[in-house]
Amino acid sequence: MKTIFTLLALFAFTGTAIVVPQSNAFAASQYPNKGKVLEVMDASIYTYIQVTGDKGPVWIAASKTSVAKGATISYPDGAVMTNFTSKALDRTFDKIIFVDKVKVEKK
Repeated sequence: MKTIFTLLALFAFTGTAIVVPQSNAFAASQYPNKGKVLEVMDASIYTYIQVTGDKGPVWIAASKTSVAKGATISYPDGAVMTNFTSKALDRTFDKIIFVDKVKVEKK
């Protein structure tokens, strides 16, 4: 009988989930980089975005997204590639960061 109560109590505790709202600190840690959009070029599956950075303009390639020149975006850290040639754009980027997605900041 003790075993049944123990199992029931165990199931009751494991079946209970607590939902914690996502904090701004967590969101900021997902998108730690921020910049103003200087240039946008769309290709087949990527959007190439040039943004302001601490050390000058930075190019980012993200999954195709809608973003306007002049907007402020946040983006995660990503894979940095040097001398990357985009066949779709027929252009070589000295340095570009590939990210999953970008977040357009509200004004």
